[in-house]
Amino acid sequence: MTGKIDSYKDLIVWQQAMDLAVATYSLTKAWPKEELYGLTSQIRRSATSIPANIAEGYGRDNRGSYQQFLRIAQGSLKEFETHLQIAERIGLTTPGQADHLLTSTEGIGKMLRQLIFRLTPE
Repeated sequence: MTGKIDSYKDLIVWQQAMDLAVATYSLTKAWPKEELYGLTSQIRRSATSIPANIAEGYGRDNRGSYQQFLRIAQGSLKEFETHLQIAERIGLTTPGQADHLLTSTEGIGKMLRQLIFRLTPE
């Protein structure tokens, strides 16, 4: 890779957010069916919202809009973390499973903050 960004798909933050969304679907597959319209749906929606908002903001071709969508992605990331911690507390997932995903969210959050900062006019 040359380091040139031709698409949102070239952004490492988008790639890692996609990986998080896929891992979330794998994790929640084993959750009880009675959670399908509850916590399973909520955590999946928040996970998929992260890369979707990164992509949508990129596609706006406007710095201010892009930053706003990145901030929305940050909010979805925090929502995801909260749902995951709830799932852990009520026994839907084990600490080991949650720790791996929470580590991913830390990195994604840092990248989102850096990207927002870099888009801020001086």
